[in-house]
Amino acid sequence: PALLAVAGRRVVGRRPVVATSPGWARWTRHVTRHPRVYLVAVTALLLALAAPVVALRVGIPDDGALPPSRTERQAYDLVAAGFGPGHNGPLVVAVEGDESVLPGLASSIAADPGVADLDPPTVRGGIGILVVHPTTGPQDEATYATVDRLRAEVLPGALTGTDARAHIGGQAANLADVGVRVNDRLPAFVGAVLAMSFLLLMLVFRSVLVPLKAVLLNLLSIGASYGVMVMVFQWGWGADLIGLEATVPIVSFIPMFMFAILFGLSMDYEVFLLSRVREEYAATGDNEGAVVAGVAKTGRVITSAALIMVSVFLAFVLGEDAGTKMFGVGLATAILVDATLVRMVLVPATMTLLGRANWWVPRWLDRVLPRVDVDAEDRLPEPVLA
Repeated sequence: PALLAVAGRRVVGRRPVVATSPGWARWTRHVTRHPRVYLVAVTALLLALAAPVVALRVGIPDDGALPPSRTERQAYDLVAAGFGPGHNGPLVVAVEGDESVLPGLASSIAADPGVADLDPPTVRGGIGILVVHPTTGPQDEATYATVDRLRAEVLPGALTGTDARAHIGGQAANLADVGVRVNDRLPAFVGAVLAMSFLLLMLVFRSVLVPLKAVLLNLLSIGASYGVMVMVFQWGWGADLIGLEATVPIVSFIPMFMFAILFGLSMDYEVFLLSRVREEYAATGDNEGAVVAGVAKTGRVITSAALIMVSVFLAFVLGEDAGTKMFGVGLATAILVDATLVRMVLVPATMTLLGRANWWVPRWLDRVLPRVDVDAEDRLPEPVLA
């Protein structure tokens, strides 16, 4: 505010400022004349993009995903070629209690089809240690299956009748455990964010359907970005375009981080748009006209801001690290989808179909909710109802 006050009108230039974009107004009128067609078509497209989420597999990309020019990748390839892929991510079995079980336990582990070989047992500080090399690499699904099988079948069977206890660690086991923990906690995290967003939007706009619609549409755009990440990084679609050397699992913490970031950004666009629509509706009582005016007055700002964000996030794709590329692809996809298909198509289509029900709230709830003045809404004239 201080810098704008000093700059005065010089910040807007000599050209007159047009509050309403005629192009966005024409587009929104077109959408509001065919709301069902656009709602079904765009929803089907976003669901198709989000469908690969069911195949999402979390983990940590290893050095095999780095460019061949990196020394880490060269060392990774040499170890895999000379000793086998499992030597790049050995499992460590720690045994406490009866040390006499180590030879029998080593024989049981060596007999597992997912184990290539293991080092001779050693004892340090009263703890027996077995270093196990799987037949597959650290980020392969087969390695995770081997870890699960060793924990569920091999170790309990070999230690039955003894007081010894065995634990599996190492890179591959740690990656699998982190993925399981993230998957277990992610639903609670997502549920908490959705619930808080719904309550805050209901408080601000005094509506039930508007916040419900906002939450569902935001989930669609974020789901589409997750689906695109699966297609690119796990399935390899377009991997050459971003310089990805090999397919990799999704970095375990990225889905949670992305959800928080993207939900915040998309809610920012949503509140900006709905505040203008609500202001127009409070002044005129015309739902369709309010939707058209709201999009026409905010569409240019939203799309311009989105283009800036997409450009910034796409710069992440230039990095060599697969995790950095994931952030870039996921965030850029979500912002692009949210600012175009969601904000400029699905929002006007759904609000047109809902009509005055957009702003419905039960009387008992209206009495309970505290009043929040958004854009001086309380000082607007009463709606003129037809």
